[in-house]
Amino acid sequence: MGRIMAIDYGRKRTGIAVTDSLRIAANGLPTMETNQIHAFLKDYFSKESVDIVVIGFSAHIDGTPTAIEADIQLLISFFKNHFPAITIERMDESYSSIRAREIILQSGAGQKKRRDKSLVDKISAVLILQEFMERL
Repeated sequence: MGRIMAIDYGRKRTGIAVTDSLRIAANGLPTMETNQIHAFLKDYFSKESVDIVVIGFSAHIDGTPTAIEADIQLLISFFKNHFPAITIERMDESYSSIRAREIILQSGAGQKKRRDKSLVDKISAVLILQEFMERL
C-alpha cells in the first residue's frame, strides 16, 4: 500500500504533506517553491510509493473556482502524463490557511514563526490530508 500525498498549491509556494507507509499519520514535507514542484515530485515518486494525491480545490464563497484553478489543472495534467497510476482526488481547501494560522498561534510560536508563510502552507497541506484521511 502506497502513501497518500496532499498538495496545497500556491502561485509562489506549495505545501506538501504525506502519510506514513501505513497511512496512519500525516506529516508535512518542506514547502516547495512552486516552480520546482515538478522536479520535486519526480524525485519523490522515484523513491517513495504514492497511490493517491489529494490536491486542494480553491473556491470562492459562491462555489466558483478561484483563478488559481487553471494552474492546478496544469498540475493535474502533469500527473496524468507522468504518473498515470496515481489517483488524483480533490479536496475543498477553504479556510485551510486560516486554520493553519490559528494552529500556529495556539502553539505559542514566536512572532517570527507566525509570519513564516511556508509554515502556513505546510500545515495547510497537513490539514487537507488529515481531512481526506478522516473521510476514508
